[in-house]
This record gives sequence, structure tokens and C-alpha cells, in this order.
Amino acid sequence: MGKECAGRKAMNKRILLLVEGHTEERFVKDVLQPDYEGRGIYFYPTILVTKRVKDGPNFKGGVTNFAKFKDDVHRLLNSAGDALVTTMLDYYALPNDFPGMSTRPSASAMARVNHVENAIAGYFGSPSNFLPFLALHEFEAWLFSSPSELPKVMTEKEKESEFATIIKEFSSPEEINERPESAPSKRIKSLFPAYSKTVHGPLVTQHIGVQQIRQSCRHFDDWLMKLESYAAAGASA
Repeated sequence: MGKECAGRKAMNKRILLLVEGHTEERFVKDVLQPDYEGRGIYFYPTILVTKRVKDGPNFKGGVTNFAKFKDDVHRLLNSAGDALVTTMLDYYALPNDFPGMSTRPSASAMARVNHVENAIAGYFGSPSNFLPFLALHEFEAWLFSSPSELPKVMTEKEKESEFATIIKEFSSPEEINERPESAPSKRIKSLFPAYSKTVHGPLVTQHIGVQQIRQSCRHFDDWLMKLESYAAAGASA
């Protein structure tokens, strides 16, 4: 009986993710979930709805304003049960009407993104089962975790050295800045014009692997450690 109950608790380590688009959805299903295979943690991604249509399909993908994000978070929290609700949105170009965006401190990128995440949690009353996460500065930063993989996937190995030079300017892929002309995605697109986020992004991260991304990107690693702690606490309750 005890083993059966423990098994049921393990199966209840559900994590509901509100993700920005199809790229992030594929990352969760094809890269993140397999890394947790056999560990009793199950991810359920939901793409942010940007426009709801009364008759017909809803429009999904991309963050246009806080109001639409807020509605989707409320929906997930109301249906979560004992699951954890978290997010996977790009910090780069996050709309200015998000909580904390107008009050960001003049500090490190890590301090600034933590400030916004905490402000978002605070807006919803900081429920114990809600953990906002913003990719610093965006999903493409993770592709710099192993500079050999993107040139390989793009079949442009001759550009590996030039691509690797970009990350040498920074202490971490997450430090690659957020300016419109030099955000991670802009740098990648400049060097690899054929790059498509939805086509190549999930494939490259699959080649790199979650563990390598964790080693290179502290904010990403901190987020996963918090998810793991929540799941462990739920299993032992």
C-alpha cells in the first residue's frame, strides 16, 4: 500500500508551462522532458494565446502585452490543482507593461531579470505553485552553450570559429546583450541568414543537451533547480 501511494505521488509531479511559441513548446517536449525521463517530473507546455476568437481557432505565439499573458496565467492557476505553473518567455523585448519592467534596477542582467520575475509573481499574489521564468536574454542565448552545434546543424562548419568568438566576449551566453542590433537572435541571424528559430532552435538545443545548457547558463539552471525542489517537496508531502 505504501509503495502504491508513493507511486501515485511521484506521478503527480506535474509542471504546467506557459510558453511563448512553438519553438519553446518543442524544446519542452523534445529536449527538456526526455532529460527528466524516469525522474517522475512531467512537463505540460501551453502556448500563450495572443488573440481569442469566438468562432474559429485562437491565435497563438508571441507576447504582445501583459493583459493576454495575465489571462492565460489565471486560467492555468485555476486548473493547476497540485501542479506547479511556470513560464518560458524571452526577457528580450518583453512588453513594457509587464510588472517590474519600468522599475528595473541599474544592475546586472541577472538582477534585472530576477526583479521582473519577482514582480510578475507578486502581481498574482506570489502563490507557492507559481514560478515565473524569463529566458535571459532570449531562447537563442542557449544556442551559444556549445558553439560547435549551430554551425553543424546549419551545415556551415566554416563559421564555427567566428560564432565561437561572439561568446568569448561574455562570461556566459545569458550575458549576450538585449539591444535590438546585438541580441543573441540578431547575432545568429547576421552570421547564419538561413537560421529559423522554429526549425533550427529546438534541433540545436537537442544536440547541445540540457546539462550543457545548465552548465553555461546559471539563470536557466537556477530555474530547473527550483522546479526540481518543488517536485521533491510535493513527493515527500
